[in-house]
Amino acid sequence: MGSAKKRDSVARKARIEEMRAAERSRERRNRILTVTASVVVVAALVVGGVVLVRSQSDGSDTASDGKGGGTFTTGADGVGKWEGELGRNHVNGDVDYPMTPPVGGDHNQAWMNCNGDVYEKEIPAVNAVHSLEHGAVWVTYTSKAAKDDVAALAAKVKATPYTLMSPVEDQASPVMLSAWGHQRTVTGADDPKLGAFLEKFVQGEQTPEPGAACTNGLAQ
Repeated sequence: MGSAKKRDSVARKARIEEMRAAERSRERRNRILTVTASVVVVAALVVGGVVLVRSQSDGSDTASDGKGGGTFTTGADGVGKWEGELGRNHVNGDVDYPMTPPVGGDHNQAWMNCNGDVYEKEIPAVNAVHSLEHGAVWVTYTSKAAKDDVAALAAKVKATPYTLMSPVEDQASPVMLSAWGHQRTVTGADDPKLGAFLEKFVQGEQTPEPGAACTNGLAQ
């Protein structure tokens, strides 16, 4: 049993490293394409060409009501699961989520960087939810969390791909963990349930878009 869990853990870590390598490759390719495109545009302007750039958003201009039918049910492991529909539309306005922090629903088309990113100030929920859609775990805390715990949590997040961390002052408990459709509280950085949650939900089975990027998004 123990060796099987060890093999699963090694396989998951290897898969995450493969995805990180793929992201780095995409970033290099995107930089090359950007430079090439810039040269083409400048050359066209020099010879009198006209370059038209049209920007089109795939999001709605209106705010969204995220309070669809559903409720949290808590399992024997203490993890709450959202039983109900979680929208995945891109919107440009705010979303009225039924829980804090949100565990899914309509969101902004830009995600927060979640490659072990630690934010010292609150971040927009509509962008963090997009990170959850990509398979990230969002670690949040209030001013009631001990400073030593916050520092230890930050170190854990920085060492874990597909995670992000930020304060959320109006959440129910000092430290909470959120993944797409799932959430739990932990007592602090030394709570073994923290590692178990990360192990299960970082790029876990609940991920709507497995392998999607956690870089090239928004940063504070």
